[in-house]
Amino acid sequence: MLRKKTNGVARRPQRTTLLSNIAEKTVDRRSFLRTSGLAIGGLAAIGATGGTVTKANAATAADGAVTTVKSVCTHCSVGCTVIAEVQNGVWTGQEPGWDSPFNLGAHCAKGAAVREHAHGERRLKYPMKKENGEWKRISWEQAINEIGDGMMNIREESGPDSVYWLGSAKHNNEQAYLFRKFAAYWGTNNVDHQARICHSTTVAGVANTWGYGAMTNSYNDIHNSKAIFIIGGNPAEAHPVSLLHVLKAKEENNAPLIVCDPRFTRTAAHADEYVRMRPGSDVALVWGILYHIFENGWEDKEFIRTRVWGMDQIKEEVAKWTPEEVERVTDVPGSQLRRVAKTLANSRPGTVIWCMGGTQHTTGNNNTRAYCILQLALGNMGTSGGGTNIFRGHDNVQGATDLGVLSHTLPGYYGLSAGAWGHWSRVWGEDLDWLKGQFQTVQGADGKDKNLMNLTGIPVSRWIDGILEDAENMDQPNNVRAMVLWGHAPNSQTRMKEMKTAMEKLDMLVVIDPFPTVSAVLHDRTDGVYLLPAATQFETYGSVTASNRSIQWRDKIMDPLFESKTDHEIIGLFANKFGFADRFFRNIDMDDENTPNIESVTREFNSGMWTVGYTGQSPERIKLHMANQHTFDRTTLKALGGPADGDYYGMPWPCWGTPEMKHPGTPNLYDMSKPVAEGGLTFRARFGVERDGDNLLAEGVYSVGSEIQDGYPEFTMQMLMDLGWDGDLTADEKAAIDAVAGPKTNWKTDLSGGIQRVAIEHGCAPFGNAKARAVVWTFPDPVPVHREPLYSSRRDLVADYPTYEDRKFYRLPTMYASIQKNDYSKDYPIILTSGRLVEYEGGGDETRSNPWLAELQQDMFVEINPRDANNLGVRDGAQVWVEGPEGGKVKVMAMVTERVGAGVAFMPFHFGGHFEGDDLRSKYPEGADPYVLGESTNTAQTYGYDSVTQMQETKATLCKIWAA
Repeated sequence: MLRKKTNGVARRPQRTTLLSNIAEKTVDRRSFLRTSGLAIGGLAAIGATGGTVTKANAATAADGAVTTVKSVCTHCSVGCTVIAEVQNGVWTGQEPGWDSPFNLGAHCAKGAAVREHAHGERRLKYPMKKENGEWKRISWEQAINEIGDGMMNIREESGPDSVYWLGSAKHNNEQAYLFRKFAAYWGTNNVDHQARICHSTTVAGVANTWGYGAMTNSYNDIHNSKAIFIIGGNPAEAHPVSLLHVLKAKEENNAPLIVCDPRFTRTAAHADEYVRMRPGSDVALVWGILYHIFENGWEDKEFIRTRVWGMDQIKEEVAKWTPEEVERVTDVPGSQLRRVAKTLANSRPGTVIWCMGGTQHTTGNNNTRAYCILQLALGNMGTSGGGTNIFRGHDNVQGATDLGVLSHTLPGYYGLSAGAWGHWSRVWGEDLDWLKGQFQTVQGADGKDKNLMNLTGIPVSRWIDGILEDAENMDQPNNVRAMVLWGHAPNSQTRMKEMKTAMEKLDMLVVIDPFPTVSAVLHDRTDGVYLLPAATQFETYGSVTASNRSIQWRDKIMDPLFESKTDHEIIGLFANKFGFADRFFRNIDMDDENTPNIESVTREFNSGMWTVGYTGQSPERIKLHMANQHTFDRTTLKALGGPADGDYYGMPWPCWGTPEMKHPGTPNLYDMSKPVAEGGLTFRARFGVERDGDNLLAEGVYSVGSEIQDGYPEFTMQMLMDLGWDGDLTADEKAAIDAVAGPKTNWKTDLSGGIQRVAIEHGCAPFGNAKARAVVWTFPDPVPVHREPLYSSRRDLVADYPTYEDRKFYRLPTMYASIQKNDYSKDYPIILTSGRLVEYEGGGDETRSNPWLAELQQDMFVEINPRDANNLGVRDGAQVWVEGPEGGKVKVMAMVTERVGAGVAFMPFHFGGHFEGDDLRSKYPEGADPYVLGESTNTAQTYGYDSVTQMQETKATLCKIWAA
């Protein structure tokens, strides 16, 4: 492991050999910089660093020629291009993509170090199992057979829902799609991935406001913003390259940057206005801003009249939030929020940016809807420079969400209804009755049989309870008995003490990952654990979706190292083991018996993802964009000439119709200033045409070129017939429509794309032209309201703003009031929150195993305000205990700093490998332990889940701190 620097010189990792040998030679700085790529890449660089030099000849020079391969960084969602230099099949060097409109030749620390992620010596090298407390090397054949046989036994005894398939935001789109399809063929909706615990409340809140639950504009479009409002986000550390785009607007447009955060972050350091708020008070803060906007008539009245429903109900709620009450709840002075409101009103269009600081709450869906309502009130939607620019986390969390690696939907957000399964069974060419037979049937409360294929599965945030909860309290017959953690860091989840217990109760724990992760060491199991080495995304190829909805293509840089296999090959191995490979791959070309062809997989999801327009981006079009990045404008993302002329980079979805339609993609959602055929859009008619007698369709406004010059519902075949446009369909399109549901076929279920094509030819959006809804009548809180966190230090506010009553959803009982009624604030007086560091990403297994990053941050720590530290008798750099009210505690280093306010503590969530003071390094397989280990903040984090999505609460719990 890395040690502290001594006399300014970092010592080398103890277990590296090549680096140590090279370090023994005297090398000047220039030689080291020239040859370090060869050394770290695993080549014998002895000659280049002072050893024997052999004479070159033409043949060896040709064999050693350097080729470049274009890929995409595997860390955050900005989508930075990486140019890999490859020699003799070895990745020897890298450059940032200078032509990429996203990173413009820049890299952050993590991006600059991704080559080590692929070549890292701390990776899993071959399949292993734990037997009698020891890690034992096994073959792939043995691993698949033993795991498969064990799962089939569990399925036979307890049903398919007793195996949980936990997927990954690190899978490319094709692998994510196959993963969700695989869970369907296994017969379970107990499938999920990291989006549940990062932006599920965004997707739910935003989609239920105006139709789609994604970033509306782009990082690049921020160049056009006249104001930038960031709440619960720290892009300077979480998405460093994105800050280039933010600062461009700040400097060139003189755009005020407003940052609202409990912590003075590196992003806040760039702010013109920093608003320090109490954790968990987002709705109150936004209503406090809107109070001044409505009070002074600064709202966009015409925009609201024509394009928004329900704002009158919002005004009634906002009127309660006087400056005095807002300050009581948020700790923010009313005068400051009036200044913020005036700034936003005077600087339009402005954009709103948020990240997990806003989403990871029991009221996360309320927060995200409040942010949207702020933009609707200001008229900042559907315009360049405006929008809600939601910064997603992992490199393909947007894509994996779109492709349906979720317990409540199939790919494309179709849901789990009978119609959704009917649609995908048609896409797959599958017998729907056979699919139904793969799932269990249970008896509902009404005494009728219910097939579990139509019921939401257990979310990843609650898999612990799927194991530990009494089966009688669950909406599935039996507990989870086997967990598959496929590209997931368990230390990114709360309640780790209970997680340890759950892992130990399982029949089988399977980890599929390039690294062993904390899943290998948290528990005290002596058997029943399997580690399967997955290849990194640099050792395969496929598409990946950036946060702005643009789809990029990764080319393979190198073959899988060691005995690792690509994720789609592993899926093929299991499909063959379980006996449904022939059905599963019936429409997909195969590279070999177990390995599906990636481009063929892309084309299959192209044929079914009509809802979000993942249909027009064929592999050929995506690759064309990657090859011609230099032709796209750095702000508009539009190609100016060249082979992709007129397209927007990456064809951000929706890219309507078939690839042959050549739709350019949609750069800014809901922008009516462009024809739909050229990337324009309306708000989606997703919620009906009227509500309580009120019109839910747009009032007299429409996209440029629309032949329907008013609001209209979503398109169906019947609507085309009523308009007389059905004659524009081809014979093949009509036949395809008739094969689905005839006149009842809609734009989402027409497999020919004909309904979409004809609607767009007439200037209309296939999904209709409606108003955004400020009130979501299907949610627990139709109008977003402030509710205190379950663990609140403000008992006076709990009385005024209580949480929800306990209830059951997503198959599990979920506690709210039964926790909040207990007062923990006297024993646990400090608010605990968490977040990211620039050096690490996610659970940290990859980045803490990277020596260049590990050297930068070697200690897990807690930030404590000087006032609190002095009252506790804690000195900067001292070891302290941090304990949550559920009893989990961590031993970490104290960082005494005014970054956090008095009464608030912060810990990063990238660490693992220590547990309640114990160092778990000896439990890792030999040579696979990360260089840096540390306590996980989530050992001390507590129970709490969003009322709509089961998002975990990580931003507002309580703790106590004392010197170790």
